[in-house]
Amino acid sequence: MNSLPLAFWVALGALATCGLVGWFNRGRGWGLPLGAVAGTVAIWYVGDAVYNNYNDYLLILGPEPLDTAWWQVALFGFSLLGFAPVLHHSLNQKFLDQRSSLIRFLNTPATESETFQNRLDLTCKTFALLWCGLMAVALFRTQFDFTGLFMPYIADKAQPWIRGRVGGGLDALFSLAAYLQIFLTASFGVIAALSRRTSTRWIAFAICFFGLPAFLFDRARNAMIAVLLPGFLAWVFIRIRRGTLVKAFLLLLGFAALESWLRFVIENRDRRSIAAAYQILQTGEEDEEVETDREKKHLGLNMLEELGWINAFIESGRYQPNWGARYFAELVNPIPRAIWKNKPLIGIDYAIARGFASDNSETGEGGVVATISTGMIGQGVVNFGRLFGPVAAAFIMALWICLLARLDLQGDDIARLVLYMVGMVLTFNMGRDITLLVLYPFVFGYLILLWRDYQRGSQDDPPSSVGPPPASLPGRRRPGGARPGRRRYHH
Repeated sequence: MNSLPLAFWVALGALATCGLVGWFNRGRGWGLPLGAVAGTVAIWYVGDAVYNNYNDYLLILGPEPLDTAWWQVALFGFSLLGFAPVLHHSLNQKFLDQRSSLIRFLNTPATESETFQNRLDLTCKTFALLWCGLMAVALFRTQFDFTGLFMPYIADKAQPWIRGRVGGGLDALFSLAAYLQIFLTASFGVIAALSRRTSTRWIAFAICFFGLPAFLFDRARNAMIAVLLPGFLAWVFIRIRRGTLVKAFLLLLGFAALESWLRFVIENRDRRSIAAAYQILQTGEEDEEVETDREKKHLGLNMLEELGWINAFIESGRYQPNWGARYFAELVNPIPRAIWKNKPLIGIDYAIARGFASDNSETGEGGVVATISTGMIGQGVVNFGRLFGPVAAAFIMALWICLLARLDLQGDDIARLVLYMVGMVLTFNMGRDITLLVLYPFVFGYLILLWRDYQRGSQDDPPSSVGPPPASLPGRRRPGGARPGRRRYHH
């Protein structure tokens, strides 16, 4: 701690202020997402300094790039604190009189109402049909490898949506299917937690039983977090009506189990498949081949280090900000490469600057052996430089906060509540990069929601905003924007 400069404490104060402001505004919709973003930055940057050896960073990088990094974290925090409420009041203006649905569910048994449960049943049936159709395609692509797809703890894990780093042809559709599978699997965890009806709850449990192993026995930790945490948090905070100490104990127990499994994945994913490592562990055969180094740390929790490298490269001239080119590449990523053959690649320039260039440019992997995450703040810096980059990243995350707040403030719609909880969990995964590669499960879920609303004729208005017009003004428009006599659908 003696090695930490003044800028560290300023950055810590900025993030703590964001957390406190978010807590005091939790009922307004934007408070909890603000706290989630601040907590994400704290883990990926402040946590890096605590979890890893900060003195090693000083020896490798020197104090100047790291001091600059801390000031950038502070600038991000204060910018986020300014952007979030302003953008919320501007973009979510017609929802400002609403209160957080999530907070209401936490404090009251609102999820037990007949109306809510009916909507939950309908959502479960719709999502179950989508999941079954998706799994039918997955079975066909794996030559009906049922055990590999649904029980990888028995056989080798099947890969129905496998594709290359750059992609081409039908790879865009396979990526869509993979991200849609993540969203649907996460959704059934939430549905199982909130349902009070046996049939709906067992449908959700059954799909979780068959769907979760495909992610638990894979190598991608971000996907594991995305499918596990929404349902787990819904159980702890909404389903279980117990005191704070009980909830805290369950959270501690759950996160300890998750951390233990993630460590097992790290220890073995470079040597064999996770399914194979688990089978060896269960049978007791060849125990000496299973990694048992309990001191091995979680890899990738080093966004402060990457921010230091970015500052050092810019200072030396080895890397120049691309002035929005990387954000543009992220934005156009949904366009299939079959349509746009020369679509910009993501992060290749920084990977080359970090020394991961490949001698063989014909490998089809972008000319690099690996891509490197720059971090939520570092991504802004590689786009717009050391001063404006943190501000740009804060602006984008403030827009994300507004979107989550909008979902939270739109009444008792179970689909929006599920999507909100998935988005809150994915916020943590955005600590490594603000990228659609992380947010695709949310994006596809949101598109499903918009399609449903279009089919029902929803106008995306808050339920409580509709009421009879004042008697003295019979021709006046209703507060939600509907004209008298027009049929409304509420979700």
